[in-house]
Amino acid sequence: MDPSRRAVLGGAAGLFPTALTIPGYAEAADRFDSFTRNPRARIGHAEVTAVTTMTTRLIGMDDQFGGRHARPMAAAFLVNTVAPYLNAAAPPDVTRAMLSAAADHVYLTGWMAMDEREDGLAQRYFVKALELAAGAQDQPRYRRVLRGMSVHSIDQGHIALAVRTANAAAQILPKADPRFAAFLSGQQAHVAAASGDKAGALASMSRAEAAVERAEQEGDNTFGSYTPSALRYHISEVRAHLGDLSGSIREMEQAHRMRATGLRRTRIRYNALLAERKLHAGRLEEACHSWHAVLDEYPYVQSGRCDDRFTAMVSALRPHRNNTGARLVLDRAREIQSGLRLDPPG
Repeated sequence: MDPSRRAVLGGAAGLFPTALTIPGYAEAADRFDSFTRNPRARIGHAEVTAVTTMTTRLIGMDDQFGGRHARPMAAAFLVNTVAPYLNAAAPPDVTRAMLSAAADHVYLTGWMAMDEREDGLAQRYFVKALELAAGAQDQPRYRRVLRGMSVHSIDQGHIALAVRTANAAAQILPKADPRFAAFLSGQQAHVAAASGDKAGALASMSRAEAAVERAEQEGDNTFGSYTPSALRYHISEVRAHLGDLSGSIREMEQAHRMRATGLRRTRIRYNALLAERKLHAGRLEEACHSWHAVLDEYPYVQSGRCDDRFTAMVSALRPHRNNTGARLVLDRAREIQSGLRLDPPG
């Protein structure tokens, strides 16, 4: 058993909980169960820095190599280092900082579980991250986790839950920096479009675009991960859900051109989505070109979400196997699958 389930989550996870009870901020703060303090162990800001540094490094490994590679390290660090630090005595400011750092690490571990397609486990991590963030009185982190839960929910097709968590996250704090506001509004636009709320989707997308433009003008990189590339991805998703296939393809291509070079798993998934939409638009040759780009990198990641896109590619191209380009992609896929001895996606 993954040790983090026992030490932090308190039990094994089941199926994706569509009726999951998500605590509000005040409720999560009230529910937060303080760890029993060990008077012989003390921590300071150096230990907080150690946790944040390790989490940052694992973020890079997660996207470069996939959740199956990275989560065992994250789980071991959570059990062996983070949990004892949460038990240690510390001044109030250090305790709050450690709770925030732990919330980030637990959230990341949940994101890795999601990437593995351990979806029930991922949700349990996310709820624990909410409780840690609320215990730290850290509303921005609490909202970030809610937004991540929305991403997970829409990825699983649970649209109502995705809308609920995105809207809860987007109750933005008055002093939220513009890039963080865009980060929340972009997801809100995506789920609104998926639910058929065109007016809500366009309004949220407009807010996200304005916020990113303001952040770029001000040089605000406080929440630098929500880049113009990420914005273009969300616009692509909104257009796809609203029936604008050509616009969705155009926006995804622009997002790809703007994307940072190090994000391998992200490139695989977005190239695959781009290929699927090009095929749907009747652009088979272009779709095959995008799928070749997927296959160039796919063997280097261990990711359930990338496996899903690989399986979707094979299924989509089988009806076109008499086409030379499609056959070349399928032949490459067969060779890669044989070499990797992939387990069938669950």
